[in-house]
Amino acid sequence: MLTDERLNRIVSIIEDKHSVTVQELMKTLDASESTIRRDLNSLDAEKKIKRVFGGAVAVDVVFHSKDDSVLIRKQQNIEDKMKIAQYAASIIQPDDFVYLDAGTTTELMIDFITDKSITFVTNGFSLAKKLSQAGFLTYMPGGEVKYPTEAIVGEEAVESLSKYNFTIGFWGTNGIDLNNGFSTPDVKEALIKKASMKRTERRYIVSDSSKFSELSCVNFCSFDNAVVITTNLKDKKYKQCKNITEV
Repeated sequence: MLTDERLNRIVSIIEDKHSVTVQELMKTLDASESTIRRDLNSLDAEKKIKRVFGGAVAVDVVFHSKDDSVLIRKQQNIEDKMKIAQYAASIIQPDDFVYLDAGTTTELMIDFITDKSITFVTNGFSLAKKLSQAGFLTYMPGGEVKYPTEAIVGEEAVESLSKYNFTIGFWGTNGIDLNNGFSTPDVKEALIKKASMKRTERRYIVSDSSKFSELSCVNFCSFDNAVVITTNLKDKKYKQCKNITEV
């Protein structure tokens, strides 16, 4: 395959999938690792794609490699988050056994929940405090404390979730993409999100529209494996998705 043809194929693949790894391109194009890496560097220099660790993403995809702190995220898109939180809280039923992922939107949900028959498990220590103060029976997994996101993460936290079976759960995300699903910058956070989702019957992602067509380092769930609750959705390609509820 000629160089120009290979470069055009790479751009086409990335635009179609939004992101791709070096290994995927090596297999698809039957090219060496050094060739693919050189091609990606060349295309990045021409601003046709964006080079990221281990691969590349499309130029219209926003890529995140680290979490913003809770203090910063609490100031962002407040009105949208309140609408999402209120709707999400309304679909919790009496006697539900609920998993709440650490996050600013999931924390806002607590203000709209009044039925004390509901039991919660959360890996967010600020959420656990707020739930307990409100009179809810609340459990937390053990594990490593991650201060920037105020979350409990790590292998011990993942293991402690294996004994639970949740009727419903709610998770935050840093990125939403049709092809790559839901993603977060931190491997440890991705693992606990994935583990808790696996134990949950009804799964919901709570996210404002700013997270759509964005991508982080680690995927934790495929796009069609959860319902997204959002608001003010502007990207037309998501409008027809049956698993998106716009409030």
